[in-house]
Amino acid sequence: MEHFFGHFIYFLAMVILGIDPGSITTGYAFLEKTERSFRVLEYGTLHAPATKNLEDRLVHIVGRLEALLDNYRPEALAMEGVFFAKNAKSALVLGHIRGAVLVACRKRGMTFNEYPPKVVKQSVTGDGSASKEQVARMVFAQLGIEGGDLPLDASDALAIAWTHGNPSPLTETLKKRVPTRKKKASVQQWKDLIKKMGVEV
Repeated sequence: MEHFFGHFIYFLAMVILGIDPGSITTGYAFLEKTERSFRVLEYGTLHAPATKNLEDRLVHIVGRLEALLDNYRPEALAMEGVFFAKNAKSALVLGHIRGAVLVACRKRGMTFNEYPPKVVKQSVTGDGSASKEQVARMVFAQLGIEGGDLPLDASDALAIAWTHGNPSPLTETLKKRVPTRKKKASVQQWKDLIKKMGVEV
């Protein structure tokens, strides 16, 4: 009976992938969640040399991520939502890495949810304006692990995965939210955006 129960709990376990996207350093975390607990399978960063061009950095990061995906076989992808960027070019670059990660995960049948930074901070620490360092300390405590010397991108990814697996009423609302249709950008708006990136049109 105990042997069967152990297999039953294992069957109910869900593996969640948390991603803090970046075109040079992307944080990742694989969490296994059962009805009663979390287990950290692996977390860290995927780093691409800044000297490489964007497309090669994407290949490098996503190639390493795909090997991890095939190893841990997660069911769910949780990613930090993009709600601001330093400039238009930064937003477009970040959009490339988010899109590449999403394609790799969706090809494997994974679900996808994104969470605003404030929601992750609120979920983990109870304070939507907490610092990254406070988030790291609290998520390590929540998961019962020692904090290492890894960049904050890694602890952010842990926090995102933990938020997905430990839903509050707000995160449940975000999961169920139906996207609204957005007005398409005009040709002039696209031209203005490209000019901001320093490209003549």
